Amino acid sequence: MPTAIRQPAVAGRFYPASAQRLRAEVESYTAAPAEAPAEAKIRALGCVVPHAGYMYSGHVAGAVYRRLELPQRMVILCPNHTGMGEPLAIMSEGAWQTPLGEVAIDEELATELKRQMPLLSEDDVAHRAEHALEVQLPFLQVLAPGFQFVPIAVGTSNFEVLSSLGVVIGNTLAKRGGRSLVIASSDMNHYESDTVTRVKDRRAIDQLLALEARGLYDVVKEGHISMCGYGPAVVMLTAARKLGATKAELIRYATSGDVSDDREMVVGYAGIVVW
Repeated sequence: MPTAIRQPAVAGRFYPASAQRLRAEVESYTAAPAEAPAEAKIRALGCVVPHAGYMYSGHVAGAVYRRLELPQRMVILCPNHTGMGEPLAIMSEGAWQTPLGEVAIDEELATELKRQMPLLSEDDVAHRAEHALEVQLPFLQVLAPGFQFVPIAVGTSNFEVLSSLGVVIGNTLAKRGGRSLVIASSDMNHYESDTVTRVKDRRAIDQLLALEARGLYDVVKEGHISMCGYGPAVVMLTAARKLGATKAELIRYATSGDVSDDREMVVGYAGIVVW
């Protein structure tokens, strides 16, 4: 039986379709500024990174990945923008293709997560057209070649389910030993003014920095903050806490207005590392 390959859905739109151009762009976003002092790498347990087109948020994602001592095992959580597929959709075999080549799914880890969390459904439909996870892979292919990952698309807003998934991921990774990273792919507030977005995003960021999964969930819901990946972020925070996380740092924040100069209707982007 041939290996299932998930084909790129947004190459040529969110990032370059040319391997040469894509690698050069990733390297430009992950290069430290020439005048910057040397930065110590962080052995992170989790992170939040944005997933817009690279021209808008690539500099934020690159700033995060540049700071990390990346392991060879990742769990990458993304929201389900398309609404297709199952509420918790995992792929447990095969590979994902980008212009830089194939990235293998960690089949053993994915299978164990499904065993521990029956609500995780084997489902490639939720992933087929979803951009939020795909755009992370080229950064990791350049900086951590040979890594394997487990893709999970989160389409539920039920806090108990999100929390349970985080506990399962944290406990499973702890039992396996070795280093791993849980990535939550998320943009922040959407389509309000730059001023309003920065205020709303600060409230969510404060909860992320406090490692408060429930606090983040409540702030997003009660404050009408349109953070698309709050579900993945709740899962990541819960898993990281299970793995012993005690600190978090905001690496970079920006809005789309910083690029477009349109301050009337922006999207926020936060890059946060948890360890």
